[in-house]
Formats: sequence, structure tokens, C-alpha cells
Amino acid sequence: MDYPFHDRDILVTACGRICMARKKINVSTVLAGQRLGIKEVDDGIWLVSFMQYDLGYIDLEQRTLQTIGNPHRARGCYPCLRAVHL
Repeated sequence: MDYPFHDRDILVTACGRICMARKKINVSTVLAGQRLGIKEVDDGIWLVSFMQYDLGYIDLEQRTLQTIGNPHRARGCYPCLRAVHL
């Protein structure tokens, strides 16, 4: 996986964390072993991406990943409801 538009890429550990600036940030065990792209968008604020998807922002002071909302839910799209036939 290559992230040419990011500052660097970072590996998610087996326990679902990434290590930045000697700080451990929980991401998800689902992404264990995967490379994420990270890009600093403000002082201490990093955009985190997996493949072409932006996952959220890391604030190094708080050591947390703030996820970006699900765009499908914002539009009222519920795929599981489409399969229901009335």
C-alpha cells in the first residue's frame, strides 16, 4: 500500500495501535498489520487514511482518533432496509 499524497505511512500493530511521536493511539484491531497513510493538516492534527478512505483525525495531545461520520447514514441510506420487500 502506497500513500503518495500523505506525509508518511505507518503500520498498525497487532493490538490495533499506531505509535506516533512516542505516543500510542488506538485505531482498531481490524486494521492490525495494515499500513495507514498519515498527513499533518494542522499543528499536532493528523489525517489518517486507509486505501482511498479517510478514517479520521488524530490529535496528538489527546492521543485519540476522531472518526469521520459515515456518509451513507448522513443521506439516510440504510442498505439493510433496501432488501426488505413490502
